[in-house]
Amino acid sequence: MPIATVNPATGETLKTYEAMGDEEIERRLQLAEATFRTYRASNFVDRARLLIQAANLLDEDRQDIARTMTTEMGKPIRQAHAEAAKCAKAMRWYAEHAEELLADEEPAEADVRDSGASRVRVRYRPLGPVLAVMPWNFPLWQVIRFAAPALMAGNVGLLKHASNVPQTALYLEDLFHRAGYTEGCFQTLLIGSGAVGGILLDERVRAATLTGSEPAGREVASTAGQMIKKTVLELGGSDPYVVMPSADLNRAAQIAVTARVQNNGQSCIAAKRFIVHTDVYDAFAERFVEGMKALKVGDPQLADTDVGPLASERGRTDLEELVDDATRSGAHVLCGGKRPDWPGWYYPPTVLSGITREMRIHREEAFGPVATLYRAGDLDEAVLIANDSPFGLSSNVWTRDEAEVDRFVRDLEAGSVYFNGMTASHPAFPFGGVKRSGYGRELSGHGIREFCNITTVWHGA
Repeated sequence: MPIATVNPATGETLKTYEAMGDEEIERRLQLAEATFRTYRASNFVDRARLLIQAANLLDEDRQDIARTMTTEMGKPIRQAHAEAAKCAKAMRWYAEHAEELLADEEPAEADVRDSGASRVRVRYRPLGPVLAVMPWNFPLWQVIRFAAPALMAGNVGLLKHASNVPQTALYLEDLFHRAGYTEGCFQTLLIGSGAVGGILLDERVRAATLTGSEPAGREVASTAGQMIKKTVLELGGSDPYVVMPSADLNRAAQIAVTARVQNNGQSCIAAKRFIVHTDVYDAFAERFVEGMKALKVGDPQLADTDVGPLASERGRTDLEELVDDATRSGAHVLCGGKRPDWPGWYYPPTVLSGITREMRIHREEAFGPVATLYRAGDLDEAVLIANDSPFGLSSNVWTRDEAEVDRFVRDLEAGSVYFNGMTASHPAFPFGGVKRSGYGRELSGHGIREFCNITTVWHGA
């Protein structure tokens, strides 16, 4: 795949880049290793000052970087502005909280005495250069939620961004440089996916994090495993959105529309499978379909656009194939289902019902504005349908029954359970999944500790 900005609203190639050669990659690896030796010794006050300055610059740049993101991957401009603001918020959160999150821990005094020590501490120390392989769908946020905690922990970052968002990738390197970071603290590697393996095998790279597809996750984990390197993987999701009889149906249907089409439906944590109790199925389905029909599809640079184009032609083709497979096998199209006849990689908000286990869309992630509706006879069946997926990233449940809340928390196979609202990442809460959605956690204290050497410091009596 060429490293290029291709406007998905028109299909026009706007700018192309040459991939870095072996000499430049080697220079940057040397720089990362050398910079880490000094940056690791910096204190939290200095690290926080730099990160806050980067957040301030991002706020100043918000209009421009929002337009860049929208141009490169088709995100509606209002959502691009929100993404930039969210990144600045997360940077400030880690600048404020990193020192307490990584403070030395003192085990219980009785355990210290039992070990024969006079004192024991648990200290969090940085690992070194961390390689981040990041996707195009949230081209700023996915990087910042790695970079902010990694830098505050004393690590340095190497970014291999998706090849269709090179301008955003280069912006991020420039942002940290302008904020005052030493050049080797955060570097963007303009490389193709074929170069990732060699970098992972390099001894100077101490760990890796990837957000992306299941095949990409397998490859990174396998390669890193050869070198016994720590990895964090956030992969696909096919999140359930369960609606029970006690739910506020109007609110549940309204939020369901946003939960499905956020980021043009190209979000791992977007709700994709809508599992509705039979007592309220018809009423919910009517409201949900009407909400999907009412969305405005069009130019993502316009403020009133709800759904822009998919990020790539291949992505639209993949989505169409899932829908076509389902309809050939008996699924019903309640709205959408056919690409519009105009330039760009658009696909309309679509709702399918009558889904069976034999259909590909039941097992595979639909990365675009396509929702599947399921009817559940009771809570047990709702849980069975929700868990009948290879993925387990997040989940959404609408109920006012506390006994049902307890059951869903206990039984849903997912990294998060959101009640009476939609899944959304926040810097203070851990984020990640189970099953084929990956392992490890981002954000919160759990995320900043993923790339730390958790060190026991023992003093004899």
